[in-house]
Amino acid sequence: MVGERIADRYELEELVGTGGMSSVYRAHDTLLERNVALKILHEQYTTDADFVERFKREARAVAQLSHPNIVTVIDRGEDRGRQYIVFEYIDGENLKERVVRAGRLPVRDALELALQVAHGLSFAHNQGLVHRDVKPQNVLLNGDGQAKVTDFGIARSLEVDSVTLTGTVLGTSNYIAPEQASGRNVDVHTDIYSLGVVLFELLVGDVPFPGENFVAVAMKHVNEPPPDLLEIRRDVPPRVAAAVDRALAKDPAQRFETMDAFAAELEACLASLDAPDDDAGATMVGGRVAPVAAPSGARRSRKRVSRSAIGAIVLGVLALAAVIVGLLALRGHGKKHTPSQPAAAVRLRGVGSYDPFGDREEHSSAAPRATDHNQTTYWDTEHYTSFTKPGVGLVLDAGRAAKPAGITIMTTTPGFTAEVQAGQSAGGPFHPVSATQTINGTTTIRLDLHAPSRYFVVWITRLPAGVSSVQITEVQAS
Repeated sequence: MVGERIADRYELEELVGTGGMSSVYRAHDTLLERNVALKILHEQYTTDADFVERFKREARAVAQLSHPNIVTVIDRGEDRGRQYIVFEYIDGENLKERVVRAGRLPVRDALELALQVAHGLSFAHNQGLVHRDVKPQNVLLNGDGQAKVTDFGIARSLEVDSVTLTGTVLGTSNYIAPEQASGRNVDVHTDIYSLGVVLFELLVGDVPFPGENFVAVAMKHVNEPPPDLLEIRRDVPPRVAAAVDRALAKDPAQRFETMDAFAAELEACLASLDAPDDDAGATMVGGRVAPVAAPSGARRSRKRVSRSAIGAIVLGVLALAAVIVGLLALRGHGKKHTPSQPAAAVRLRGVGSYDPFGDREEHSSAAPRATDHNQTTYWDTEHYTSFTKPGVGLVLDAGRAAKPAGITIMTTTPGFTAEVQAGQSAGGPFHPVSATQTINGTTTIRLDLHAPSRYFVVWITRLPAGVSSVQITEVQAS
């Protein structure tokens, strides 16, 4: 089909991928003079009128997924009985090609890529769509390293009244969830499992259950526990390994409750990479941070120290301590002085939105993107033809009561005005702790805090002229 023109507009230039249901071509849009990706449904599926109609409905739904981590749908149509969908063309490699080329990734790179995929999938879930075929081949990387999920919709089109057609198993076996391989109902937890497999592969360089054929691999996903990530790669932090293990739980109820929750834990794992060594071995237990024991292999490798050696060490330490105390007493005689300690760094985490004068929802699920240390992702307000309300806000959690000197805001929509408000609950109430400022590019708002607060709100009071929404790419305490 290369060289053919579809719909008298799209010239097929190169076959770039093919699967069980469709083929994808790089095509040239002769009307708008740009490259696009054009997916054509295989002929055997076009003869079923019910399937074609479900495919059309699904394509329309996928076209509503406007998100920086999802490939944009441009057009859909039919040409000589062939169904096609037109996507934006991403000039880069997919995530599978990246792993094949580079091998296992640094922990930070793996987490950042998985987090971007989680953001895209979370947005789709919130729109009522489950991907069902999450795999690195379906994650495209543009020239800036931004991850974009593609290939939504066709697998979901095989459903009738939310029940998978009998005898149909959807998904790729290397990344297939146990319930999916067993032909049971699937939901958002299925995508969580598949993304867990992808993250495992990014960290290890291989899938957890390799095999020679579809059935053998699928049965491993159903019956076998995943390999111990810490045994395979010792530099992976325990908290990261715990997150992967939870995503790969056989029982969907034991995985993260939502993709948003998985994304939040990935963000916490990223933040922990920059934490002091004392926090490096922490993991989540019952929703709270708790220390994780060292891997069994590490425990076995430690040498035993005799009691006599321990006694000698203790005596030596006590003697040294006595000398230090005596010297300090002589130097500080007659003085009462407590040396000041530097304040611990405040790390903010986007946890929601604040919209008390509207519908109380302002893209809350996107809030973590404003603190993910990735300026290609963002939290944004809803789109307004006329911004008449007193304000809307991005809610930030400092993790503890804190008194930061200021909050730095980075944006791609300069010219809006905002202030910072503070409170003790993520749901408010909040009170102003700064003056109102115009935010241009990167702007720091100085705070006037009389008492520590745990929660802060970037309270937007006016949008830029001619702009319908505000985007915040990053927020940091200073």
